[in-house]
Amino acid sequence: MTSPSDRAELVAEAGRIISAGSKSFRFASRLFDRRTRDRAWLLYAWCRACDDIADGQVLGHGARLGTDPAGNIATIRRLTAAALSGERTGQTAFDCLGVVAAECRIPERFVHDHIEGFALDADGWRPANQDDLLLYCYRVAGAVGCMMAVVMGVRHDDEDTLRRAADLGTAFQLANIARDIVEDEGVGRLYLPRTWLAEAGLDEHSYCDAANRPALAELARRLADLSYIYQASARIGAARLPGRSRWAVLSAANIYGDIARRVVLRGTTAWDSRTVVGKVAKLRHVGGALFSSLKKA
Repeated sequence: MTSPSDRAELVAEAGRIISAGSKSFRFASRLFDRRTRDRAWLLYAWCRACDDIADGQVLGHGARLGTDPAGNIATIRRLTAAALSGERTGQTAFDCLGVVAAECRIPERFVHDHIEGFALDADGWRPANQDDLLLYCYRVAGAVGCMMAVVMGVRHDDEDTLRRAADLGTAFQLANIARDIVEDEGVGRLYLPRTWLAEAGLDEHSYCDAANRPALAELARRLADLSYIYQASARIGAARLPGRSRWAVLSAANIYGDIARRVVLRGTTAWDSRTVVGKVAKLRHVGGALFSSLKKA
């Protein structure tokens, strides 16, 4: 059992982690009520740590694929299993998971599904087709959407709402993939399905070449269009959430949807610099989400 003081320390450290690791997620999370926000931060800390261990990076930056990817996944599995069994691991992020998983009774299948996404990357996996891509997106982000839904009070047996929460994570990941195509290529990662590359007349070795940027921009548009479809599904589920959670989720959906739109609008220059959504735009999206969430009340 984690003492109140130990829990408070874990929440504070999780807050520092999210501040450094994801400005967009932290921005949206501040719209939650205090209890939900703290739990969202605890869950984020674990997700961030898994990503960092798997990619040899620090708080999402400077990814360097290590020499022992299988060993990194084994470490994630071992520490996660210990945390879920109620053990103190001595690793802040994994102890954060132990607390939030126990408090919310997060189904372990979602935890393990998420780790499987990292395992795919560790194996050097690349999607053959769109179905492969979508399964990957579920594992690395959709499963997190399901865990977040449980944190926000969605029942474990509410399969339709959980599926729509997974759709939101999938939408976010598709936007991220579109934004990071060239950055991912730089560390040996490719998330564009081979069938899409073939249809565009591209191959796995030169798809990021300057001469291929017009075709690459069209594939980014295809990712964005797919993201919008999943986002629309997720908004139906968001309407079932409590007021402040609904507001936070819709704000995040607006912000990530804007990332996808900006990538498309930038066309062939989308990867000359990182596509970001500034603070003023985020505030506008939060305001729009508030209006939408009040309409659903």
